[in-house]
Amino acid sequence: MAVAADKPLQEDPDRYGPDADSAWRHVDWAAHQHWVLVDGTPVNYIEMGEGPPLVLIHGLAGSWQNWLETIPYFARTRRVLAPDLPGFGDSPLPPEKISMPGYGRLIDHFCASVDVERGSVIGNSLGGFVAAELAIAHPQRVDKLVLVSAAGITAEHQRNERALAVMRRFEAALAWASTHPKPNFLLRPRGRQALRLVFAHPEKLPGPLLFEQAKGSGKPGFIDALDALSDYPLRDADVFEELIPDARKIVYADTGHVSMLERPARFNRDVEAFLKGSDPVAGG
Repeated sequence: MAVAADKPLQEDPDRYGPDADSAWRHVDWAAHQHWVLVDGTPVNYIEMGEGPPLVLIHGLAGSWQNWLETIPYFARTRRVLAPDLPGFGDSPLPPEKISMPGYGRLIDHFCASVDVERGSVIGNSLGGFVAAELAIAHPQRVDKLVLVSAAGITAEHQRNERALAVMRRFEAALAWASTHPKPNFLLRPRGRQALRLVFAHPEKLPGPLLFEQAKGSGKPGFIDALDALSDYPLRDADVFEELIPDARKIVYADTGHVSMLERPARFNRDVEAFLKGSDPVAGG
């Protein structure tokens, strides 16, 4: 299966941001979009490639587009699936109250519905908590687990009303920006002010890529998912590393909350090494 017509994937591991003309821009995404009914909720997802399964779980105010730089790379050798969590992207809210155990259960049932008996799972931010919940509650489903900025905001700060207000303003700003007809608007001062809560250097990222990320905002699941994060026992990356057998923590210097978009070449290289069982490059 051709995932990007004659378009080479980025090779420079030290570069911040992707190529302006990345592989994802050459993919007919509509051809890879599917729907499946999971526990009575329609779930939108992208599927591309063949081979060992790899499930990607996006973050708060996100959608499958959070993985635009990841999907074409791994679809060369793996069956990649990237769902929109219920309440985000194109997936409607679930009938029950959003919770981390509920999302973990839904991903387990999603995997069963798409014939993924066991696979590797990558989760970013909120998706990291969902991926961890999946691994804890349904360990038979997870072969290898990658948590990307899964610590997020600590429980203490999540319960701080000022921090909650900032997160809500950020989501509202992204939702408004996503309706703007020119993607490069997100590189102007007002757009950058919101995006710097997530990206270290939004001005260095291509406008079309940022515009795709903004599409995940303004969805009905944001507030409920944010509240669910507040009630969940959050742990930082050091504790994850201590508690998960054979875990390895990698920190990228000068990088924000979404390293798969900010450092895609290095992120893809390190994750591929981990999935293959070799040792990723340490340091920042």
